[in-house]
Amino acid sequence: MEISPEKQQIRSYIIEEQEEEIKRISLDLHEGVGQNLYSILTGLQFVESSTNQPHLKDYLYGMTQLIEKTIQEIRLLSVELHPPSLTTLGLLPALKSYSKLYTSTFGILIDLKSSGEVKLISEKASISVFRVCQEALTNIAKYADTCNVSMDIHWNETELKISIDDFGKGFQPEEIGSYTLGISAMKERMLLAGGTCVISSKIDEGTSILISLPI
Repeated sequence: MEISPEKQQIRSYIIEEQEEEIKRISLDLHEGVGQNLYSILTGLQFVESSTNQPHLKDYLYGMTQLIEKTIQEIRLLSVELHPPSLTTLGLLPALKSYSKLYTSTFGILIDLKSSGEVKLISEKASISVFRVCQEALTNIAKYADTCNVSMDIHWNETELKISIDDFGKGFQPEEIGSYTLGISAMKERMLLAGGTCVISSKIDEGTSILISLPI
C-alpha cells in the first residue's frame, strides 16, 4: 500500500491532532473530573464519620464506595487513553504499565519480554507503536478467546521489532469482518511512522502480529 507524500503528510497531521486531543481529554479526566470526585469523596467520608444515624451512615458508606469505584474507573480510562509513562519514561515502560492494566481488566496474562539495548525513539514513533500494540491487544480481548498472550520486544542498532502472539482461535482472511478497520488502521499507522505491521493467522492456532520500525 503506497501513499503519496501529500496524503501521507495530511494523514500524519490528522493523527497527531487526534493524539493531542486524546492527551488533553486524558489529562482533564485525571486532573479535573478525578480530582473533583476525590473532593466529593472526602466530604462524604467526613459527613459519614460525623453522623450517628445508622440509616444515614449506611447510605453515605454506599455512596463513598460508588464514588471510589468511579474514581478508579476514571483513572484506568485516563491511563488507557494516554499513559503518562509514554511521554515521561518511553515506550517500554508504557507497554509494561498497559500490560498490567490490560491483565487486570480482561484477565488475560501477557508474557512481555524485552531483549537488546533499549533505544530512544521519538514521541511520535512511540505513540504509533503503542497504539498498534493497544489495538492488537484490544482485538485479542474481543475475538481471540485466549487467556495468554506473548509479547516479545527486540531492539537492535537499526530496528525495533515487536511480535504479539495470542494462541487463540485465529481467523481466515476472508472472515475478518469487523476486524478489517482495526487491522487497516494498524497497518497504516506503522506505514506513516516508516515501519510495517504484518498480521498472520491460522484457525485454532492463533494470530501473530509483527511490528517493525527502523530506528
